[in-house]
Amino acid sequence: MASKKDDGGWKRFLWNSETGELLGRTGGSWFKITLFYVVFYGLLAGIFVGTIQALLFTLSEYKPTWQDRVAPPGLSHTPRTEKAEVSFRSKDFETYLPYTKALKEFLSQYDEEKQRDQMKFEDCGLEPDKYKNRGDLESDMGQRKACRFSRSLLGPCSGLDDRDFGFKEGKPCLIVKLNRIVNFRPRPPMSNDTIPEEVQPKVQPNVIPLHCTHKKEEDAGKIGEIKYFGIGGGFPLQYYPYYGKRLHPHYLQPLVALQFTNLTMKTELRIECKVYGDNIDYNEKDRYQGRFEIKIQVDDS
Repeated sequence: MASKKDDGGWKRFLWNSETGELLGRTGGSWFKITLFYVVFYGLLAGIFVGTIQALLFTLSEYKPTWQDRVAPPGLSHTPRTEKAEVSFRSKDFETYLPYTKALKEFLSQYDEEKQRDQMKFEDCGLEPDKYKNRGDLESDMGQRKACRFSRSLLGPCSGLDDRDFGFKEGKPCLIVKLNRIVNFRPRPPMSNDTIPEEVQPKVQPNVIPLHCTHKKEEDAGKIGEIKYFGIGGGFPLQYYPYYGKRLHPHYLQPLVALQFTNLTMKTELRIECKVYGDNIDYNEKDRYQGRFEIKIQVDDS
């Protein structure tokens, strides 16, 4: 059995009233230890804050500091499903309602009444033209105007006349866009040698051509005619560059509408769409880099 003397040893270690020691150390020792850690962690905090401040001085408010490894823009489409599949029955409104709803919601930002403000928007022409230079990103010009893009350019895929976007007739529409990259200037193909033969007739100045075709050879001849609507059937250069959300808050991307007018019914068709440009390439690991694939199946019953 422990003695009272032994029982009080740990209490004396915690606080010795005779010597004034706390945990075996005098007040002076604890002051020095506390001072050391205060100074030590204060210096670490100062270095951290200083490093962050130095980094912030190197960052631009208007563009990413490092863009040397920015991938080419993605090519995306609406409606877009999780598995990139569009399947519906043209006689059953409920089967294609999610697709037409997605198209209406997406195109609502292109409504004419939303582009009337002369301080925010300007007309940039209905034919492909050169890049629209609105100054440097770092200049003090403030917010830049955006080019108008009328939904009427998308023809029967605009949703203005046909609220079903062709789905009711078994001729579905897709809306295609190039994803935004700050200060990116897509360059048209330098020569016909760099693109497939079937795309060469689409090459013209000041536009990035878009072309869709069957992905599998067994689907050749089953896709039928694909109609392209927009400016020049591709992405015109006057809508570039994009200056970012801060300087270009009202920016509208140019769109291309695809309408599949004669698909083979009751058949799953795999279609690939690509844009062609001198500074646009593709990555098989990224199915949306400069291209996309989609499966479409239409049942006419």
